[in-house]
Amino acid sequence: MTQPPREHHESPFKGKTGLTRLFNALRYSFDGLSAAFRHEDAFRQECILAVILIPLALFMPVTGTGKALLIGSVLFVMIVELINSAIEATVDRVSLERHLLAKRAKDIGSAAVLLALVNLACVWGLVLLG
Repeated sequence: MTQPPREHHESPFKGKTGLTRLFNALRYSFDGLSAAFRHEDAFRQECILAVILIPLALFMPVTGTGKALLIGSVLFVMIVELINSAIEATVDRVSLERHLLAKRAKDIGSAAVLLALVNLACVWGLVLLG
């Protein structure tokens, strides 16, 4: 049995290369950030947190590595929230019915955000308290 040509397995949206692909990817990323900000309360709250904590981290009397850890922990929360929001949107797109696997997927995404927030608190505590 022979395999169909590879192009049949690829997404029709994967055809762009070079600078066109780069510009499209950048536009899709900004579209994603915009959608998350518009539709996700938690992401908006984390943006407010970032607007406060990132400048604060820059002015903290800690080393460059310490500043990087402080800022990185804030950005990590936002990254995990974006992934969690994508999981939730995908689950809702598939079905709005209550289902054990849908609940599990959403709960696991939520747990990932919780761990990112715990990480943020631990990093800030350890860097600031020595």
